[in-house]
Amino acid sequence: MRPFLLLLLIFSLNTSARAEDIKIPVGQQGPADLQLPSRGDAKIDVLDRFGLADEEHAAVGQPPITRWDYRDFSVYFEGNRVINSVIHHRRSTSLQSERQP
Repeated sequence: MRPFLLLLLIFSLNTSARAEDIKIPVGQQGPADLQLPSRGDAKIDVLDRFGLADEEHAAVGQPPITRWDYRDFSVYFEGNRVINSVIHHRRSTSLQSERQP
């Protein structure tokens, strides 16, 4: 029984040493020159600068967090102020062309 446990231990240590590299192109999510709302901007300023959002989500949580979705990015508000702006991920064309037969 002991040799079996020793052999099992050796194989389990051997398989855990393998790893796969996963590349996530975070810096390549969108155009580098895309202008986004800045943290602290008021909703009225975002509305004046970027126009109406494609979709407005109702407030969630406490404090209430609201999201406005535009074509290329989303804006998150706490109350009346921007807390974050996020560019939507777009798959690069090189990955799409590699998968097509």
